[in-house]
Amino acid sequence: DELRRRVIYCLVPFVIAIVFSAPFTKTFLAFLRIPAAGVIKELAFFSPQEVAVVYMKIAIFSGLILSLPVILYQIWGFISPAVGEKQKKYITSFIFWAFFAFMCGCAFGYLLLVPFSLKFLIGLAGKELTPVIALSQYIGFVLALIAGCGIAFELPVVVWLLARLGIVNSKFLRKKRRYAIAIIFIAAAVITPTTDPINMTLMALPMLVLYELSIWICHWNQKGTNTHELETNRNE
Repeated sequence: DELRRRVIYCLVPFVIAIVFSAPFTKTFLAFLRIPAAGVIKELAFFSPQEVAVVYMKIAIFSGLILSLPVILYQIWGFISPAVGEKQKKYITSFIFWAFFAFMCGCAFGYLLLVPFSLKFLIGLAGKELTPVIALSQYIGFVLALIAGCGIAFELPVVVWLLARLGIVNSKFLRKKRRYAIAIIFIAAAVITPTTDPINMTLMALPMLVLYELSIWICHWNQKGTNTHELETNRNE
C-alpha cells in the first residue's frame, strides 16, 4: 500500500511536468541538436508519426527532470522507515545532492560524451559516405547517453545512503574494488547506446572516478559518525 501510494505521488507531478514541457519541445529539440553542429547538417524523418513520437520522448525526459526533486522526496519517504531518526534530518541533503549529481551527469553527457561520440562514429564513414540520420534515432541516441550519464553520476549519493544505513563502509568498497571495476565496465556497456569500446570507456572512466569518490565519502561518513558517537558518550 505504501509503495502504491508513493508511486502515485510520483506519477502525478511527473504527468503535470510532461504537460508543462509539451509546448517547449521544439525549443528543447533545437537545444539537443547543438552537439551535432558541424557533424550532422540535417536530420530526416521517415514516417508521418516520427516527429510526434520524438516530441513525446523529449517531453517525457523534460518532465522527468522537472519532477525529479518530488520523485526523490518520495523515494526518501519510502525508505525512511529503514533509516534511523538521526538520519531522517538528511532528507534535504539527499534531495539536493541526488538532483545535483543527476544534472552534473546530464551536463557531462551533453557537453562531452555526445559531441565526441558523434564525431567519432560519423567520422568512421569518411568523406565517401554521406550520413542520413533519422530524427528519432538521433534523439534516442542523445537522450540515452544523457540519461545514462545522469544515472551513473548518482553512484556517490547511493553509496552515501548505503553508508548511512550501515550496509557498506569504506573498507568494504576498497576490498571489492576489482569487482566494482568489472561491474562498472559492464554497466557502461549496457548504458552506452553504441557498441564501440571507446564510448564505453568514456562512460566508464567517470564512473571509476565516482567510485573512488564514494570510498572517500564513506570514510568521511564513518569518521563523522564515530566523532558524533564519542561526543554523545562523553556527554552521557
